[in-house]
Amino acid sequence: MLKELKDFLLRGNVVDLAVGVIIATAFGAIINSFVNDIITPLLLNPALEAANVQNIAELAWNGVTYGKFLSAVINFVVIGTVLFFMIKAIEKAQNLRKKEEVVEEAPAAPTELEVLQEIKALLEKK
Repeated sequence: MLKELKDFLLRGNVVDLAVGVIIATAFGAIINSFVNDIITPLLLNPALEAANVQNIAELAWNGVTYGKFLSAVINFVVIGTVLFFMIKAIEKAQNLRKKEEVVEEAPAAPTELEVLQEIKALLEKK
């Protein structure tokens, strides 16, 4: 039973999934920092100051606190945009790698003239 558990845990899919979750968690922290430390002070603070709000999470209208939701939407848009450009770059790099690989070309088929010359040479020998 322990051997089966070991085989299951070390299967490629499980290990890949674990690595993906760890990287996604780290990437999420980077995006949250990007939104909270860069986008919010540069872009959202002027709008927040106009609304007399110190923190985006404090935004509310008639008791509905929509600030946290707005922050989550901004995070989602930033994450989606960054992932889009990362995947595009990865696909471009993979396409370049494929083009760089030497592809063996099939030998060129003989032309019609060459075939006729071979037939003529064979007929002359007989």
